[in-house]
Amino acid sequence: MARNVQRRAALADAGLRVLAATGARGLTHRAVDAEAGVPVGTASNYFRSRDALLGALGERIMERFTPDEEVLTALAAREPSLELLADYVRYVVERTTRQPELTRALFELRLEAVRRPALARILGDTLRRGYRDDVAFHVNAGLPGGAFEVALLHYAMDGLLLDLLTTSVDAGFDADEVLSAFVSRLAAGVTPRPGRAQPGRIPTP
Repeated sequence: MARNVQRRAALADAGLRVLAATGARGLTHRAVDAEAGVPVGTASNYFRSRDALLGALGERIMERFTPDEEVLTALAAREPSLELLADYVRYVVERTTRQPELTRALFELRLEAVRRPALARILGDTLRRGYRDDVAFHVNAGLPGGAFEVALLHYAMDGLLLDLLTTSVDAGFDADEVLSAFVSRLAAGVTPRPGRAQPGRIPTP
């Protein structure tokens, strides 16, 4: 089994570039080899099947979207508030639009997973793990709401990113204005839940 972690990551990054540029149909082991500038057969040595390749790309996207610890530390130094929640969400949008090819590649993977049950299992595990981590962070940070509100944030951000990074409905509204309005309305609908942790200092996840 291939164990060169750096080579594996470089191949996954090459695969993401191919996926974002050509879609799932253009993603082959040979295309990844060509994009990465490595001998034919290298990608298949690291990713034995197409599903394994696609699943590895999903994991690599999440790795590359890992937030900057310095930014999280600065946010964690503030008291929980509606504005703080909005700034966390702004940071999500900033990270995902700064690397648009990664977000487009993720959209491609999610669509491909509809047609490939094995990929759906791999990618689904990755997405659900990320959601659970987001819920844990949100609650521990004392931000408004809980699992349901984090789910709403995911649904809203997916829609916003889809519009920003693909063919837009071009409604004419500023993205930051939309984000602020959504966070405000979401928090306004939150009702205290028995036993829910009270707001406190925000730890670094």
